[in-house]
Amino acid sequence: MLSRTAANLFWMGRHLERADTAARLLDVGHRITLLPNTASGYQNEWNSLLQASGTANLFAEKYGEISQENIEEFIFFDRQNPSSVLSCVEKAREAGRIVRTALTSQVWDALNVAYQDLRRLERTPRDKLDTGSLTDFTTSHTSTVRGAINATQLRNDGWHFMNLGYGLERADATARLLDVKYYVLLPRIEFVGSGLDTYQWQVILRALSAHRAYHWAYGGDITAARVADFLILNGESPRSLITSLYEAVWNLEGIAKRYGETVPTNARDKAREVLGRLQAHDIDMIFDEGLHEFLTWFIGEIGTISTLVHEDYLLGGS
Repeated sequence: MLSRTAANLFWMGRHLERADTAARLLDVGHRITLLPNTASGYQNEWNSLLQASGTANLFAEKYGEISQENIEEFIFFDRQNPSSVLSCVEKAREAGRIVRTALTSQVWDALNVAYQDLRRLERTPRDKLDTGSLTDFTTSHTSTVRGAINATQLRNDGWHFMNLGYGLERADATARLLDVKYYVLLPRIEFVGSGLDTYQWQVILRALSAHRAYHWAYGGDITAARVADFLILNGESPRSLITSLYEAVWNLEGIAKRYGETVPTNARDKAREVLGRLQAHDIDMIFDEGLHEFLTWFIGEIGTISTLVHEDYLLGGS
């Protein structure tokens, strides 16, 4: 496969998953703001989303004041934000258009409908929209495209590149959504384990569409250790770090088998290494190390794997 074709398929997957994540971040912020403030106050809920997504400086330069209206515009519609829903869907659709002949008609139709519907949504007066409808709109369309890919695409190297993009982006996204919890923790240690703390963990589960699956796996008791275990180390959890990374390794293995000795396997080897380190952890080790510190390390490792994917496969002259 031509490197430019592989790159467009890889980034199509990544941008679709990134759009989904942006919408879920918006949902997290909205749900957390439904809680009343205390006299002590919480850390700013909306600022926590900007910090976790790595876009706080960009937002501050353009908007200054942090408000729900500004955050929604920035995270959902702002083309100057490369991680906004609108930016990501447009880039995914453009990548798909460039490699149109590598996609089935069902995948292209789903991708194009998502783009056209989003353009119509962009023209809707903002006071007619609410956060829940924006999130539902995005997750519905991105799920439709993903379903079309898995139902109709040939399991060739193009399919591996699309799903590699999905897997790496999902691993990064789950880590960032978990890290939101770090930023919105109450300022006093005695609040840990309180009703507010439990509610915040429920918000993370619901934002990842994992609330019911969590209860199937762990029962009704929601604790920090159990939720973190479910979203980091549980191989049955579809959005967990270990599941996402396992899928990335599996797709890298598939690509390596197809190309044999003709290309480097640095990305695959690094992904195997990180997966091995995850498998060697348990949740107590992660909390002893510090959840935020662990997630920062993991996000950095995903970035390294992504860089190696580009060096191994996507920067060729073809």
